[in-house]
Amino acid sequence: MNELLQIRALDAFYGDFQALFGVSMEIASGEVVAVIGANGAGKSTLLQSIAGLIRSRRDAIIFDGEPIGGVAAHARVRRGIALVPEGRRLFPSLTVEENLIIGGQLGRNGPWTLPQIYELFPVLAERRNLPSTSLSGGQQQMVAIGRALMSNPRLLLCDEISLGLAPIVVRDIYARLPTIAREGLSLVIVEQDIVQALHAANHVTCLQEGRVALSGAAGTLTREAISAAYFGV
Repeated sequence: MNELLQIRALDAFYGDFQALFGVSMEIASGEVVAVIGANGAGKSTLLQSIAGLIRSRRDAIIFDGEPIGGVAAHARVRRGIALVPEGRRLFPSLTVEENLIIGGQLGRNGPWTLPQIYELFPVLAERRNLPSTSLSGGQQQMVAIGRALMSNPRLLLCDEISLGLAPIVVRDIYARLPTIAREGLSLVIVEQDIVQALHAANHVTCLQEGRVALSGAAGTLTREAISAAYFGV
């Protein structure tokens, strides 16, 4: 598989506070990578850096062979990187369908259109004209994923998609990920639910206090190794 994304010794800062220390990883085309770790490990910071919400060295992030560390967030969306943010962040004054349409404003070519989103998440078709805030948490998460897919990305970044959702809803959302991946996307999933992460991903990277503590194929990592990397013991 060809490498779609390369992260090379990435450091990330919030003012004077350093959140990531020399993080390196690679993501191949069509690969699903789970990033796990405890609260404060740097998982969301990593996604925000890839998406361009946190500045980094120009050559610290290589996307499709081009250094994009200095590229603005909106320009990264044009190149094919989309973020499903933690907390969903839907537009509360807009309907479900209006939220989805906003995701497709760039007009990138690709398989994801409104009919395809409604086929992936049929419940959204039933509620297309309702305010997004009237939906359940799980349905709002579906809208957030659908909005990101509407930009027809090559790389989809999902930040804590199970956060605050009932287990049955989480399983429902995760059941749709193989369909998304079959369209040729690469996915990076930040997840605290290790079982879900291991089940969904080809590759797992564990962060611990802003550093890569463990990285490998999901099927080769033992529970003992994951636990040691997760908790830093």
